[in-house]
Amino acid sequence: MGLFLDIRSVKTLHLPDQRLQHWRDALPDLLNTCPVGRLDLHCGDWSLTCSDLRDLQRILEDSGRQIHRLEVTVAETVVSAAAIGLDGRLCEAGSSDEDKPSPPPGSLTVHQGTLRSGDHLQSDGSLLVVGDVNPGARISAAGDVLVWGRLRGVAHAGRDGATSTRIVSLHLRPLQLRIADVVARGPEDQPIAGMAEQARLVDGEIVIEPAQPQALARS
Repeated sequence: MGLFLDIRSVKTLHLPDQRLQHWRDALPDLLNTCPVGRLDLHCGDWSLTCSDLRDLQRILEDSGRQIHRLEVTVAETVVSAAAIGLDGRLCEAGSSDEDKPSPPPGSLTVHQGTLRSGDHLQSDGSLLVVGDVNPGARISAAGDVLVWGRLRGVAHAGRDGATSTRIVSLHLRPLQLRIADVVARGPEDQPIAGMAEQARLVDGEIVIEPAQPQALARS
């Protein structure tokens, strides 16, 4: 069962453990005991899509409640939240390192924090950086590269030759972009505030365009 906590002016609502009850089934009872106003929503181990989060947001807003921030333990939910403009924070699941299985090949690797000049982060799957990639830092992945912050360093998606991969960022102004074996310089104009952008291959060239919410959460 979920839990409601009254902490100052922002309330905290916990979705139930997904092994016990689906959040859609639990939500009516949770809202019966939850005051109206702003909520920090703890999503636990739920992997929520953009559609799921929109449904949650609509249900809460229809009942007089607004999502202030999401607390999650699943990286995909952070991606979905950022894609629709919600503030999401990735938290530790609470288990010890011995309890955490190694990520399978091709999975999403998550790094929290700023990468500075001289740092080089690699992934055998897709890579999500929750933070900034500063000039002089490099990130590369066999799959997609996702940066929920400012990308101003060097990014390489499709490191092993995959041409369908993308580079996505909330502030896409890198020194250099590379997808598979195609290289391009980053754009010099200022990005539109609040709009995530993606770089992908079109007819053998790297193009930059607004990132669609449905595409942002696929990795």
